Amino acid sequence: MRMAQLLFSAALVLFLSGISSAYMNVTYLNTTVVLNTSTSARVVETLTINMSNSSVAQYLQDRQALNLTLSEWAAVLHTNLLIQHIVNPDSSISNFTLLPGPLLYSNSRTAEARLTMSYVAHNITSVMNVGPRKFEYMVDSAALNFQHAPGGESLPQNARFNILIPRGTELVAVYPAPDFPPPSFLGTYNNVTAFSWYEGEPLTKFKFSYLVTQSLQEEVVSYFNSMYKGYTQQIYLLIIILLSVTSVYVYVKVFA
Repeated sequence: MRMAQLLFSAALVLFLSGISSAYMNVTYLNTTVVLNTSTSARVVETLTINMSNSSVAQYLQDRQALNLTLSEWAAVLHTNLLIQHIVNPDSSISNFTLLPGPLLYSNSRTAEARLTMSYVAHNITSVMNVGPRKFEYMVDSAALNFQHAPGGESLPQNARFNILIPRGTELVAVYPAPDFPPPSFLGTYNNVTAFSWYEGEPLTKFKFSYLVTQSLQEEVVSYFNSMYKGYTQQIYLLIIILLSVTSVYVYVKVFA
């Protein structure tokens, strides 16, 4: 009888220890914003998930359930990091995808995977014509949606924030100074297109702007595109009139 009780107690301890050792934790967030010559941007956010081997089966099951929503994944991972961190509160996002990745490695105790969000955030920059063929694009700091600390908005301790600008553009202003890359000895960032801020960086007074210089060809194309958009109905009417006149002329020539 006593032996049976000991075996039951041992089994219970093993069962409870198995439950307590089962976990899935988000250990790192990497947010990358790809800016361009429009007021929208492509955003890619990757969360690193560390899990016990006893949770691998649950993760694989959840991964195969392709209809799991963002909030459901956040509940599974017990995290508040699974949100869009770049979004204009007065605008929207589009082309959203959520992809839980495969297991990257596994040892005797832990395994790791990546969960990636990708979307287009609209109206996160404003643009101003500052000279002939020169346009300054400014990131709206209100579009940053990271954690709110007592001193204001800041990156979480386990996060990295990256901004990529198009080649050929020029950085105008940045604050706070990026953690990478370091500036030149003159304090400038010539020919740099990627900027990164690391864990815990305060973003309360965030400022980022860059200059785009259009080529003469781009200016001409842009001019005619804007003219076309402004006079679409008139252009269509003119085409109809020309076609009508041509039809009448052909009819008169053939049947007169």
